[in-house]
Amino acid sequence: MKVAVVGGGPGGLYFAALMKQLDPSHEITVWERNAANDTFGFGVVFSDETLGGIANADKVIAAEMELQFARWTDIDITVNGELSTVGGQGFAAMGRKELLSLLQHRCTELGVTIHFSTLAPDVEELKRDYDLVIAADGLNSGIRSRFQDSFRPNLDVRKSKYMWLGLDRAFEAFTFIVKSTPFGTMQIHGYPYSANRSTFIIEMHDDVWRAAGFDASESKQFPPGVSDEDSIAKVAELFAEELGGSGLLSNNSKWLNFTTVRNENWRHENIVLLGDAAHTAHFSIGSGTKLAMEDALALAACLHEHDDLATALEAYETERRPVVESTQRAAQASLEWFENIGQYRDQESLQFSFNLLTRSRRITLDNLALRDEEFAEDVAADFAKKIGSDRVAPPMFQPYWVRDLKLENRIIVSAMDMYSAVDGLPGDFHLMHLGSKAVGGAGLVMTEMVCVSAEGRITPGCTGLYNADQVAGWRRIVDFVHDNSAAKIGVQLGHSGRKGSTKKMWEGIDDPLPEGGWDVLGPSAIAYGDGCNLPREATRAELENIREEYVSATHRAAEAGFDLLEFHAAHGYLISSFLSPISNQRTDEYGGSLENRLRYPLEVFDAVRAAWPAGKPIFVRISAHDWMPGGNTEEDAVEIAAAFIDHGADGIDVSSGQIARAEKPAFGRSYQTPFADRIRNRVANAKGVTVIAVGAISSYDDVNSILAAGRADLIAIGRTHLYDPHWTLHAAADQGYRGPGAEWIAPFRAGSRKPPTARTDAIRPRLSLLKQTEPDVATHLRWQPDLSATRG
Repeated sequence: MKVAVVGGGPGGLYFAALMKQLDPSHEITVWERNAANDTFGFGVVFSDETLGGIANADKVIAAEMELQFARWTDIDITVNGELSTVGGQGFAAMGRKELLSLLQHRCTELGVTIHFSTLAPDVEELKRDYDLVIAADGLNSGIRSRFQDSFRPNLDVRKSKYMWLGLDRAFEAFTFIVKSTPFGTMQIHGYPYSANRSTFIIEMHDDVWRAAGFDASESKQFPPGVSDEDSIAKVAELFAEELGGSGLLSNNSKWLNFTTVRNENWRHENIVLLGDAAHTAHFSIGSGTKLAMEDALALAACLHEHDDLATALEAYETERRPVVESTQRAAQASLEWFENIGQYRDQESLQFSFNLLTRSRRITLDNLALRDEEFAEDVAADFAKKIGSDRVAPPMFQPYWVRDLKLENRIIVSAMDMYSAVDGLPGDFHLMHLGSKAVGGAGLVMTEMVCVSAEGRITPGCTGLYNADQVAGWRRIVDFVHDNSAAKIGVQLGHSGRKGSTKKMWEGIDDPLPEGGWDVLGPSAIAYGDGCNLPREATRAELENIREEYVSATHRAAEAGFDLLEFHAAHGYLISSFLSPISNQRTDEYGGSLENRLRYPLEVFDAVRAAWPAGKPIFVRISAHDWMPGGNTEEDAVEIAAAFIDHGADGIDVSSGQIARAEKPAFGRSYQTPFADRIRNRVANAKGVTVIAVGAISSYDDVNSILAAGRADLIAIGRTHLYDPHWTLHAAADQGYRGPGAEWIAPFRAGSRKPPTARTDAIRPRLSLLKQTEPDVATHLRWQPDLSATRG
């Protein structure tokens, strides 16, 4: 093949070297606009996984890199002068200049043609004269811009400011320094990359950046290679204590906003994107160099494996895209955590450090325990100490109090509509459904949305609390839960609004009933989506009547003996539809601004709170994000939560979406937890209000990690409990925990031990004469090139 590579960074050079090794007859030409010894940046970090791939692909490059590496396993996190250290992670870093040098040498050795200080020919010329054009021209890729209609890039410019600097001494570990300044929270990301040099990245929110006066350089234009020396001097002054006399190094150092690059397509005809031109991931989670070199390896391999170019490029994108998108999801979570770092200013050092380590959801409490058991044990013990508990138990099995109610553990069976009632009456099915979850170990079991009127039902199969028979039906279930388990049971009250009079979920979710339906209403005459019922705009008299229906249902819920009430203000039902500008376009005092859109929901909530027993708690379930342009966002959710808290809510159950059929949620593991985290740490925790995280949380490890990091107080789990009604007790068995908060009911106690699986009873003979021992790997390995010392 005849291949043109535009961009002589690590990705482009590594690709060129690999292609030449696979077939020396390939004609590879690289164009790099900078000189061979021009290097912007300091160090680059690699994972063991990536290094394994490099070693397999090119042992010469791998060996040369190994000679340059700084290696360590520790992460040091200093929060306002207090240090926490966690070990067992495994890092390798080297200088970017040294990496480029060895890649340049390797390419030259293999016969790759490299043009330094030279702009590449026009891309149309390259397309014509070469079989393949590699666009490795970086974040601001000109080739990507030229063919943006094909690549369809999305460039997400973020809020925080950062600057790449160096330090004239080597850190001993991956280093995070978080400092509260008079201007706000600032953070340093640092790591060693040689015997006497470190990368030193300063980052802060734009608001903090401006408050500190760094915006004085905002209008200045710095030529390539020129650094913002005034800002660097100010950084040195702010972090003088942490620098301890060491000096900051600059190299084209100026303030930047991180841009996350995504492309719908990575290929156009015989052009393919590689590295930052195709994708970026925030520096807090990994290295762009690492991703680019992984791209290079995959692309070279796919080209070698497939004779047809189009097939090879498709295989490359198919192979790499899921890996990159997974990294980008983790990086996005990490990026947003650092953007909002100020909300954790009240967390003590150990919890803050754990929160930081688990920010991307790739590291969990169990994962840390494998790497640094002592640190993980300290985190769990610190969690118990904070809540005044003497239980030696995982966080999920610690008790929780809200008003007069005590929960034996922190697991909630989330409200899930079952569509299995007749005339709103709960029956044997509901007794089985909720009763099985209660004896399965959850601390709190929630009903489905119980409707305040027949017209407030979603489907004909929804339950209600609008007559005496329904009270009796619910009382039977409440009594069963109380008599046969340690669980408490809560009722979720709601009104379907414009989403009512529809088929059961499995018959056609949100589809109108073909016959026997009822008229629906909403804040405005706007349907939930195409093909859905068109509501009428509710009148003042109708809204007042519905408020009284809520009050009557609340009295009936108290009569039925429920321990807790949840006011359903989520998922596009009546109360939720008033909160969202997507569904509420009224022109009276109930529409318009968020303050107005809150007015009716708060009027109803106030009436419910007044009717509910004072010693019993009320939670409010909200949709924290509409996932629609022009809809509510996480910032609106904080204000909505704060308003309900000011009106007496004891807890905020944080869900999202379902405000319109056209929504586009960003689904993923624990994807709604950041919304709960924001609400808890901005408004709820300071007022002693409970926050519940819900949504795609299915492992006990994720539960423990969320709780220990202070992102939520309770965890609601839905569909996983349908799969395994005893999920909570099984989670205890999997963790080897037996004790309070995880007690089996007496008739089931004989089954409390995890059954053996195939071959677990096999006793193996000794088959080696000499005992084989595993190599002793230090949990704490620090980068001390002169001393070669370890501790721990």
